[in-house]
Amino acid sequence: MRRAVKMAEAVAPCVLWIDEIEKGLAGSRGGMGDSGVTTRVFGTLLTWMEENKKQVFTIATANDIEGLPPELLRKGRFDEIFFIDLPDAQERAVIFAIHLTKHHRDCREFDLASHAAVTEGYSGAELEQVVISALYDAFAEGEQTHLEDRHLAKAIAACVPLSQSMGAKITRLREEARNKWRWATGAPEDRSKAQVADVAMADPPPVPKKPKRVFEV
Repeated sequence: MRRAVKMAEAVAPCVLWIDEIEKGLAGSRGGMGDSGVTTRVFGTLLTWMEENKKQVFTIATANDIEGLPPELLRKGRFDEIFFIDLPDAQERAVIFAIHLTKHHRDCREFDLASHAAVTEGYSGAELEQVVISALYDAFAEGEQTHLEDRHLAKAIAACVPLSQSMGAKITRLREEARNKWRWATGAPEDRSKAQVADVAMADPPPVPKKPKRVFEV
């Protein structure tokens, strides 16, 4: 931890991104049988966040924020806590466009509005897997088969999103977010009104493309 924060200070100004912070700080409240190592690591992070004077902007993500100690979440350490909900229709269309572009497909050749409309409750990771599954389905039909809307539709129909298999937990998180945290992209009642206004993009999104494979379809 000390080496990590020193490196962040050395390259400042920078953004320090801590992904799934609750995993790294598991056991910070004691009781893990590690002779207090996790507690000391947590203390080092807290002290650094309090005393650091370098231009290091710290961002952390968490799937289970309830597992984090309150002293980490107070104002002055993290200035704000945002709840990021599942993507709305317009965001899903853009996510489809991004992943199609990454796999060397022209997103303007696909009916993104239709696919976005039927993927209500899908996460960004699930939409990515839909594209990947559709690519495999197209390749399975033959090397000369091109990816089409029907392949995406088939992959969507075969996917069971977490919002369906764990719907009760997501509903509970949303209810808690109304009273505890700020919404990153608006409350559900506002987002439910959002429509896929115009997903016909003049140019593909500027995202890095993956290296082409031998069996590109």
